[in-house]
Amino acid sequence: MPDTAAGPDKRRGTPPGPDEARYSNGGYNAGIAVFSYIIGGILVWSLIGWWLDNLLDTRWLVLAGAFLGAAGGFYLSHMHNLTRQSTTDPGSTPRGSSGKAGDNPK
Repeated sequence: MPDTAAGPDKRRGTPPGPDEARYSNGGYNAGIAVFSYIIGGILVWSLIGWWLDNLLDTRWLVLAGAFLGAAGGFYLSHMHNLTRQSTTDPGSTPRGSSGKAGDNPK
């Protein structure tokens, strides 16, 4: 006989919700993903810039590639919704309101 005292949320095999899986471990997984996007972008685009520097006999394309890779990595992490600010209070005020006591009519 299965143990039902734990409730429906504590059952084994229940898949986590969309935010539970991505932001579990206190945002550690999201931080590693952002870090890897930015470092990966810098490495790949720096190598492309280095190759173009050797091909075109210039010296500045490796630096331009590094900046382009960093910007692209941040853009990808932002588009994958990894740079959002999470709130621990689900009843917190939205971004547009100031949260003053006189703002909300009763």
